[in-house]
Amino acid sequence: MIEFNNVSKSYWTGKQRKVILDGASFRVELGKSLGILAPNGTGKTTIVNMMAGLEKPDEGTIRRTSRISFPLGFMGGVISKHSATENARYIARIYGLDPDYVEAFSRYVCGIDEYFDMPIGTYSAGMRSRFAFSLLLAMEFDIYLIDEGMPSTSDVGFNRRAGSILRDRLQTATVVIVSHQAATIEKFCRQAAVLRNGKLYMFDTLEEAKRLYDYQA
Repeated sequence: MIEFNNVSKSYWTGKQRKVILDGASFRVELGKSLGILAPNGTGKTTIVNMMAGLEKPDEGTIRRTSRISFPLGFMGGVISKHSATENARYIARIYGLDPDYVEAFSRYVCGIDEYFDMPIGTYSAGMRSRFAFSLLLAMEFDIYLIDEGMPSTSDVGFNRRAGSILRDRLQTATVVIVSHQAATIEKFCRQAAVLRNGKLYMFDTLEEAKRLYDYQA
């Protein structure tokens, strides 16, 4: 479970204060995947990062009682001068997992051949994205966090392998996905919320959320 209790978050842009959340309270229950509809530039990535514990709220509390993934595409903890092999084994040790398994799994999912043994700093953006996604899938979580703003890959083979594994995981796991498009959310969630001007409006169905989102667009 992830629970936000009266959470507020804002940033100073240099000209004005941008409010991301203003006293928001909501809960993500296991087995009830949640989609959050929000226009671009409203703080989708910030909310996901707070769920993961990567950013702290200005006010309020966030409680986590489940195994929660890092956001899809997050590269924190990855050392650019080290190879994917070294990084995969390092991350495995951090999470208390078998380094041999995580390395082999990530190597298979990535499909970048000899580049897996080369420094991450030499990778293209697409290769880095594939490696980050493979690390996410190598570890099983109760709740997966997906931010549509994270980098994606155009490699068909990788998308097929990774997508198949993710779909299997989501049969038993919960997902939180933030997006500016309802079509992206409906692939994963029935329950949805709308983020607008720092307020989070929760709905039992995606259809209800879409009506408010389309009305305010």
